[in-house]
Amino acid sequence: MLDKLPAVPDTEVIDGQIVDEPATRPVIVLRPVVQVVNVVLVVVKHEHAKTAGRHVSYIPLGAYVAGRRVWESRSTARYDKAIKAAEQTGDHKTALDWDQRRAEFVRARHDRRMQRAESRRATARTAPWFALGAIFVLFALGVLLAVARRNAADIALPVEVVAHATEIIAAVIAVSWGPLVIASPWLLGVILWHVGRRNASTAGPSWLRTALPGDDMPIDETTVAKALEALRIPQVTDYLTKQRLPLQYIVPCRVDGRGTYAQLRLPRGVTAEQIGRKRAQLATGLYRSATEVWPSTGSEAGILDLWVADKGALAEGAGPYPLLDSGLCDVFRGLPFGRTLRGEPARIPVIGRNTICGGMPEQGKSNGARVVACGYTLDIRTELRIYVPDLNYDFEPFGPRCSRYVMGAEDEQIEMILADLEGLKDELQRRGQLLIDSGQQEVTQQVADRVPGLHPLFWLLEEAHVAIQHPKYGKDISGLLTDVVRLDRKRGVHVFVSTQAPVRGSMPPDVTRNCTNGVAFAVGDLYANDALLGQGAYSAGHRATDLIPGTDRGTALCKGFSGQRSEVVQVHRIDVKRDKDDVTPIVKRALGALAAEGRPVPGTERGPAPITQRDLLTDLGEVLRGHTGKVRLSDLPAMLRKLAPSWLPYRSLTGVQLRELLDREGIKTTNTNNVRELDPAELRAAELDF
Repeated sequence: MLDKLPAVPDTEVIDGQIVDEPATRPVIVLRPVVQVVNVVLVVVKHEHAKTAGRHVSYIPLGAYVAGRRVWESRSTARYDKAIKAAEQTGDHKTALDWDQRRAEFVRARHDRRMQRAESRRATARTAPWFALGAIFVLFALGVLLAVARRNAADIALPVEVVAHATEIIAAVIAVSWGPLVIASPWLLGVILWHVGRRNASTAGPSWLRTALPGDDMPIDETTVAKALEALRIPQVTDYLTKQRLPLQYIVPCRVDGRGTYAQLRLPRGVTAEQIGRKRAQLATGLYRSATEVWPSTGSEAGILDLWVADKGALAEGAGPYPLLDSGLCDVFRGLPFGRTLRGEPARIPVIGRNTICGGMPEQGKSNGARVVACGYTLDIRTELRIYVPDLNYDFEPFGPRCSRYVMGAEDEQIEMILADLEGLKDELQRRGQLLIDSGQQEVTQQVADRVPGLHPLFWLLEEAHVAIQHPKYGKDISGLLTDVVRLDRKRGVHVFVSTQAPVRGSMPPDVTRNCTNGVAFAVGDLYANDALLGQGAYSAGHRATDLIPGTDRGTALCKGFSGQRSEVVQVHRIDVKRDKDDVTPIVKRALGALAAEGRPVPGTERGPAPITQRDLLTDLGEVLRGHTGKVRLSDLPAMLRKLAPSWLPYRSLTGVQLRELLDREGIKTTNTNNVRELDPAELRAAELDF
């Protein structure tokens, strides 16, 4: 084996260690390539490069749009598609109409083709005769010239003139043809770029559609269809992608105030309520925030009413209160409250209504109550009674305009609220009797001006949950408040209940049911939402839970303001800060108007303040006046409550408790057949002794 190995030449010297591994391959340096790639990436990501790429993409898009238009103008594809869509939705009348249009298009196309064919045949028949006629004319002109000039050579002169003219025209064409050929591709590119740019967001393949940076996504039928398709509702997906049918628009997308409105019929099996539940997802498909997209149910369950606000519409706000600097108000025509997202003024109806207003803390609930109170303040016929079972300054400036203003969270203030509620219940009965005496069914503007005692009355209970949940008086306040809102609708009294907790336990359910107006600022759950906006509002897509605390402060979902189930309203801002007091000038203006007519503040002419102390024996003497025989003790508490309905100790008084009180006063009662009775003579004798 050794003799087969190659010999090492004697002249070569090998230094170093001999190893068995093969020689290392040369390393290819990739650094220049990486640098080039990085430069290319930087250039591609640059804003100017993106802009250039977008503008270049307009050219193929323009070619696509132009080609599609040419194809549609020569084929029946669009007619077939419209017929299929109408048949799918059951609209046979529209299908027949489109079928008639298709037949007319086919007939007109056939006529045009026949006319072109006939024109070609006519040209083929007449062209030889036209050529012979032209030659004859030139020959005749030449003969006439030759005779006139007596020169036979002039016979060819007309032909020479025509030949020279042809030569000049050919020279002009030869000179201009080159630049025209060079410019035509650029001219065609400019035309296609213009067409593509105009149709960038609505036409062409989806991969080629573009939008300018920062531009608002236009809300049209195509955008809405794409947004609905993205909801992944099976019936919608099948309708739009598999069957490739267009949605049936009852009202096409149109500008409506500060946004876009559309009404469409959904595919079979899909309800507008289902779309309402996916409002946030629908908003992302329309490139809007959830508060800017408002789907609701139309006249049928399958009809979707959709209103989409322009981007940033909420940021504009409601603007200043319209009566901040001047003017008075008429409560019978509604009161300024704010502005809808459409930009229209929103007025709250108050006569014949009760209102419940709620929301999380610091979202505008108290401000909403102040706005309504300002409207009542500026109608000098109305009476204001404001109750705040808390210590805050939110309504303090209204004090001079109120006939009754109670603020505080102590038992004494809560008892005042209870007593005034009892008095309000009795007043409703008196108002009812005045309506009967006047032969009227309800308080109107004419009735209020003509009948004393039937003036409009605004009764506001701020932070109502504090009074209703009071451990001692809450149950009675809850019962009385329920009785009042059931009776006051036709009697000119408007109860406004404002609360952070409109749910059961904090607000009687019958109070929420009898409040025609509902104002819902941002709330935390569907129960509070439905308590303010009505049962089923959340499932129907009317959701104040979508309002973002802090971001949407001052924005509310309102029911009862118009014919809609609910609408978004941005409420006017009324401040009561010492350095920015909007209420005091309004109150002074109202007091000035009252003084100019020589009228006191409505409600202050009723007499002295409510009695805070009562004497039991005096009251018993009053209710027993005219009685000569004995009266059962069990009947006396009811007689005392009728005498003083607002006096709390009488509300829970029983016959046994009355006997104990009489025993302490030394007044004897008799027991006849186990029935305790009081002799009026014993009571009068005790009063004489006293």
